[in-house]
Amino acid sequence: MSRIPTFATIADAPEAAQPLLEAVNKGLGTVPNLHRLVANSPAALEGYLAMNGALAKGKVPAATRERIALAVAELNGCDYCLSAHTYLGKNLAKLDDAEITANRSGASNDPKADAAVRFAAQLVKSRGHVSEAEIAAVRAAGYSDAQLLEIVQHVALNTWTNYVNSAFQTVIDFPAVTARVAA
Repeated sequence: MSRIPTFATIADAPEAAQPLLEAVNKGLGTVPNLHRLVANSPAALEGYLAMNGALAKGKVPAATRERIALAVAELNGCDYCLSAHTYLGKNLAKLDDAEITANRSGASNDPKADAAVRFAAQLVKSRGHVSEAEIAAVRAAGYSDAQLLEIVQHVALNTWTNYVNSAFQTVIDFPAVTARVAA
């Protein structure tokens, strides 16, 4: 059981959160528990959805976004996010088991994506204090400055969801995956 309410229905959520949850339901065909829990603060839900929506329009490919989410969730020990992004990685981004394993280890079997995932993992490990050489490596793999900024923002957004789910023990509503080492 989560530490704060996870609304059973959209109608149970605060009125200001209801249209946001309806939009999630329309887009995904379901409302994941993360969204139901965050709906306790319509402002937090709106902010999360806005950043997620803006990043979806960015230049980092969807599959790489899932790879980054897996690396960040593993490093932060967030079972909810590992479960969600393993499911999304397999079913939407079409990542295979070997790729998901590599992503959870902070790498990728795709050379270009590998640079992004390694950079994202280093951002988490160093709390943003990366070296010039680490930035150069991502650029050398073909990432633009816009994409570098998006990678940092993906790390920030995923870290936020990791913290929300870990702090409030969101009930996992995806096939469960457990972090290898707790953060």
